[in-house]
Amino acid sequence: MSAAVIVFPGSNCDRDVAVALEAALGRPPAMVWHRESTLPRVDAIVVPGGFAYGDYLRCGAMAAQSPVMAEVKRRAAAGVPVLGICNGFQVLTEAGLLPGALMHNASLSFICRDVDLRVETAGTPFTAGYAPGQAIRLPVAHNEGNYFADPDTLMALEDEGRVAFRYVTPAGEASAAGNPNGSRHNIAGIVNAAGNVLGLMPHPERAVEEALGGSDGAPMFRALAAIAA
Repeated sequence: MSAAVIVFPGSNCDRDVAVALEAALGRPPAMVWHRESTLPRVDAIVVPGGFAYGDYLRCGAMAAQSPVMAEVKRRAAAGVPVLGICNGFQVLTEAGLLPGALMHNASLSFICRDVDLRVETAGTPFTAGYAPGQAIRLPVAHNEGNYFADPDTLMALEDEGRVAFRYVTPAGEASAAGNPNGSRHNIAGIVNAAGNVLGLMPHPERAVEEALGGSDGAPMFRALAAIAA
């Protein structure tokens, strides 16, 4: 199995993702600069976290127009799994690969801490290593992680089982007390209609081994590694 990591000016989690992917795949991913218009033949693509283009204009808006994104869209349409983490989630929404938008946190403050999540579906290439309803803990680090979508879109996401992760309390309740940023329906991550594009605000690549404080992110990368095994 092979993977590519898209690198924008301002990406700062690309190396973290590369390390997590190499540990799961047994080989380093291709690091693809955003100005490239082609991608190598790979089984998965990751759009990492960071501050693409310094988050100027609007988070992910400029990165979504980078030459490489046209090819990312083409691969996604062909069924290749595409994972967007934090800023990568913002890029995927701005590129139209996922619905909704990521707005300023309700607190208007940058949030950097571990959060509790509930896995809502195991029926995607990214979540196959988890059990539905499983409680996991991952770090977040964002200023614009407040997921917003119109009521019809939210209803479709819920009805079609496209909410992948939800913020919860340590007791597992999807309430305001467990919502760090004000996201509608406590949404932490969603997938597209085909199930092969996932965007999430928490950072699984920062929780792939106990030495980092937890390993709840590792099953996501192992699930990707199993795609072409």
